[in-house]
Amino acid sequence: MNEREFQVTLQAAPTGEISFFELVLPEQTNHYGTLYGANALEMLGKAAFICASRYVRRAVVMARSEAVDFVAPIKLGSLLEMKAFIITTGRSSLTVEVNAVSETLSDGVRITAIRGRFIMVAVDANGQPRPLPQDNSEIVIKKEKEINETA
Repeated sequence: MNEREFQVTLQAAPTGEISFFELVLPEQTNHYGTLYGANALEMLGKAAFICASRYVRRAVVMARSEAVDFVAPIKLGSLLEMKAFIITTGRSSLTVEVNAVSETLSDGVRITAIRGRFIMVAVDANGQPRPLPQDNSEIVIKKEKEINETA
């Protein structure tokens, strides 16, 4: 047997949902010692991009950000958990909801800090909208009702 016969390729299944953490560092804060709004938007945008990219497995761009709510300040040294999930899909677009929860590492207190929605569009090599793949139809997308119940 040769080396090729033992190689196994594992590919993550597109789930339409991702989660990751960011630590709020000094260079990301403003003069109040809290996360600077533009840096927060960058983190949420990154979460929306990763979620959409993993779901469609092709290039995506952000077409719109909407309804970004800064619910609570996020202090220096806090751990920020971003959870992003696909709400709806269109012909070439996806709506991604991102919720960020701030956690104080010293005592474990967690609070919802930011919520936002982002419209992501699948594009081709020329940056033109490209239809979403049809093979993701088995993935259950969270409904608006479920999102409002958890908010």
